[in-house]
Amino acid sequence: MPDDYKNEELYENEDYEEEDSGRRKLRIFFIILAILLIIFGAVYTGYYLYNQYLAGLEEPTTTVVETTATTQTAKADNPINFNDLRKQNDEIYAWLKVPGTKVDHPVVQSKTDDAFYLKHDAYTKKWLARGAIYTEMCNSKDFSDRVTVIYGHNGYSDTMFTTLHRFEDGDFFDKHENFYIYMPKRKLTYKIVSAFKYDSRHLMNFFDFEDDRVFAEFLGMIQNPTTGVKNVRNNLDRELSLNDNIVVLSTCIRNQSSKRYLVCGVLVKDEETN
Repeated sequence: MPDDYKNEELYENEDYEEEDSGRRKLRIFFIILAILLIIFGAVYTGYYLYNQYLAGLEEPTTTVVETTATTQTAKADNPINFNDLRKQNDEIYAWLKVPGTKVDHPVVQSKTDDAFYLKHDAYTKKWLARGAIYTEMCNSKDFSDRVTVIYGHNGYSDTMFTTLHRFEDGDFFDKHENFYIYMPKRKLTYKIVSAFKYDSRHLMNFFDFEDDRVFAEFLGMIQNPTTGVKNVRNNLDRELSLNDNIVVLSTCIRNQSSKRYLVCGVLVKDEETN
């Protein structure tokens, strides 16, 4: 065989080996790349499935929005316009209403003379025979005293306290349990304990209601008056105590100057009003 041919064959073999070596390297590269991709895919898939598994174990989260609800106590109605009343007379400080009667009047208290409103009008302060509904200076004007006495005339037709005598009727007494006192921003409800004939003693002067014993005896008396003309409420739901506040509505008895007719109520509710 000629030497040139042998050399050419040698060169071809060398080229072939180099080409074959390149193909093997490229094949190995793709094999490694494929293995890496498979590994990466497996890891990613495993990680995804693991997270999904953990998410399935978690309890659903509920977002709670906390709200603060402010509950305001409903205020009682107050039908009395004290601003207008005081423009007429600045000594008007309350209003008394006794359902079932015609007692629906302002309450006044003179700054200087307890007897003034015995014969003077509440609105104009002019002389008036039937006078007004009033308290005396010995009583505070916020009804915080143990006993407050409100006075009014009887006998001037059906005005002032005349119709309080309806409480002499047992059926009327049973059906009308309360009376009400209005003041600016307040409504006081009194449960009527009793209504009865009494003597003419001035309650605020004769009794020292700051004395617990005296006040306790008074509470016992209004629950069991020693007179034939009386009506007493037996369903008060509780016993009267030294902490109670009593309002006495006092009026005359026709042709009996030595007697008074008293309607006694105990405070059962003190409400804020508009």
